[in-house]
Amino acid sequence: MRAEIIAVGSELLLGQITNTNAKFISAELADIGVDVHYQTVVGDNPARLEEAIRIAEERADLIIFSGGLGPTKDDLTKETIARHIGVELESNNQALLSIQAYFKRTGRHMTENNKKQALVLEGSTVLENRFGMAPGMAISANERTYLLLPGPPHELEPMFRDEGIPYLQRLSGIQEIIVSTVVKFFGIGEAELEYKVQGLLASQTNPTIAPLASKDAVTLRVTAKARTAEDARQLIEPVLCELHNQVGEFIYGTDDDTLSSKAASLLTGAGLTISAAESLTAGLFTSLLAEEPGISASLKGGMTVYDIEAKTKQLGVDSQLLETYGTVSAECAEALAEKIRDRFQTDIGIGLTGVAGPDTHDGQPAGTIWIGLSYKKKTESYKLRLSGARNTNRLRAANFALYYLIRKLESEKS
Repeated sequence: MRAEIIAVGSELLLGQITNTNAKFISAELADIGVDVHYQTVVGDNPARLEEAIRIAEERADLIIFSGGLGPTKDDLTKETIARHIGVELESNNQALLSIQAYFKRTGRHMTENNKKQALVLEGSTVLENRFGMAPGMAISANERTYLLLPGPPHELEPMFRDEGIPYLQRLSGIQEIIVSTVVKFFGIGEAELEYKVQGLLASQTNPTIAPLASKDAVTLRVTAKARTAEDARQLIEPVLCELHNQVGEFIYGTDDDTLSSKAASLLTGAGLTISAAESLTAGLFTSLLAEEPGISASLKGGMTVYDIEAKTKQLGVDSQLLETYGTVSAECAEALAEKIRDRFQTDIGIGLTGVAGPDTHDGQPAGTIWIGLSYKKKTESYKLRLSGARNTNRLRAANFALYYLIRKLESEKS
């Protein structure tokens, strides 16, 4: 089955929102073996949308639409498709009752145009919208399948996963299961990672291995196809073992793991407490950790010590140390980690200092970062040379601090 995704909405073309729906749909389709060959974005214009449909019909068996199912005049997706494939629109009673119940539940007045959201393609399979009002729908015509989904991601994602995917599996008679594990790396670039595992990449058949870079990590997606999910996982396991053998030092997690969620899990699982003294990151490290549920059991506090006076008078760093070694130094980072650990009486202290940029500071070039980590009375420091813009350097420094924390905690477990 060849698929094309058509995202409808002038706001996408104007750059007002990002087309995350296409990314989500493509990933979900890959898991059931449906190839997406094209992604198209078209504005709220029926003539241009119909032209996009005609082009898609020449190269796809499955055409998936996102957006344009709402109550306003510029929501014209289902009207345009109905006209194109020669069917009428009809009101779906279940969808209408759901819309009416929503307005009653929220105490809002339901205007007449909201009834438009209950219109569906005649003869279509209606997909329930459990997190919004406009239902989705699927219909086959002209030897093609048309799948219509709402635009808001919080409505589209559960609808497609719970209703759309099972519909497509029944339609295509897919017998094999596709299972993927995403392995996440930090501290290594995409090119270097590919070079180190080139033997695995060259010999891949089933499972397959696909590299992918993101803003804060590099990933390898390991995908296997088998009759059952368990069989697929058994195919994946030897590949994961080999990745750990070859580049395990850079692996911090899998699938939905983030640096902050992995660090938080290790901290809370071990019953350890942590605090942080931050200069260039100004609380960013602490903020990333604080995003994780349950972290209050481990994260006791932190201090932003941006200038020398804050470091010495508020945190108690020795002024002579700063005069001798400077604020951008291993000695400063280690002192920050030790002082904050003592101040908050935690098991672990983190210290971050450096030059975010764009100018030099304390005789050090932009991108010079020192991270201190004090754990069980032993303190280490790590030096980074980053080359990004100011705030990119700050975020990367906070992420590296999480990465070094993960490495330390995992080494203590082994």
